[in-house]
Amino acid sequence: MKAVKIPLKELNNTKNKLMEYKNMNMNYKIKTDSEYGYIPINNENEIKNLEVVDIELDKLNTYPKNFTEFLEDKLTENEIEDLKKSFDIIGDIVILEIPENLINHKIAIGKAALDFTKRKSVYMKKSAIKGQTRTRELELLSGIPQTVTTHKEHGLRLKLDVEKVYFSPRLATERKRIADEVTDGEKILDMFCGIGPFPIIIAKEKNVDIVAVDINEIAIEYLNKNIELNKLKGTISPITGDINNVVSDKLQTEKFDRIIMNLPGTAYEFLDLAISLIKDNGIINYYEFSDSYGQGIERIQKAANKKNKKVEIKTTRKVKSSSPGMWHIAIDAKITS
Repeated sequence: MKAVKIPLKELNNTKNKLMEYKNMNMNYKIKTDSEYGYIPINNENEIKNLEVVDIELDKLNTYPKNFTEFLEDKLTENEIEDLKKSFDIIGDIVILEIPENLINHKIAIGKAALDFTKRKSVYMKKSAIKGQTRTRELELLSGIPQTVTTHKEHGLRLKLDVEKVYFSPRLATERKRIADEVTDGEKILDMFCGIGPFPIIIAKEKNVDIVAVDINEIAIEYLNKNIELNKLKGTISPITGDINNVVSDKLQTEKFDRIIMNLPGTAYEFLDLAISLIKDNGIINYYEFSDSYGQGIERIQKAANKKNKKVEIKTTRKVKSSSPGMWHIAIDAKITS
């Protein structure tokens, strides 16, 4: 290996100059002895007024910056470009979305994701989210066959089975934002709570009373486990069932300061119910899939008009992309008489 031999006292300055001129070989380690340092170089012809020697140097263990770098010898440049680089990490599990044209390479992609993330299991999405329980089919690509994991988020621990419940780690920022807006003493209804990420983070930080409802019985089982896993300031009352039936059976006379409606595909169908349950000056945190905010705002206003209520739109934002041109959007609406 070609290297510049330099007195130790000049080592750092020489290293910096070689890096500046892009002539330091970054694949090998610098070697030193009692008097000299040996800096690996790329091109001997560009070295002036310095001694160049042949010396054995240790190779650096370079770590890929992106898991697609693991695939450079397996896929073409165009195929790697087609591969979606974003993936979900939930606890010890990675969930990938692989384009149809790369399905034949799914095992190699799964192994690359396992090597890069150092998690225990890599699954591929085999279907869209579907059904009332909001679950999807998964296929194990690499690692051990486990679907139960514990996900850490903002100091919380959330236990779940990725095959049997809905959970998106991409909503972590949105959940924290809502929790920061909540004030002590609020009475809150989460209409579609899943394993409880919204209620858990809110109750961890604030002294509140939350009713958390979901139609998926397994999700509510995990919510109960997550309540036990985390030290909470507030209280959470989990209820299994369709929100319409839960309200008619148990919550008919209840009113809430805040209602969370994170069911973006069909939340609009429950706006009339939410308006009937919200206190005067209460906040509805409403979510839907849309290319703009106009449709959601119109739906909230229409539901409010039926009850002779007024709507003040506090904030709107794009939470995350759901498909080309479509967004998972959030609308915070204050409802008044």
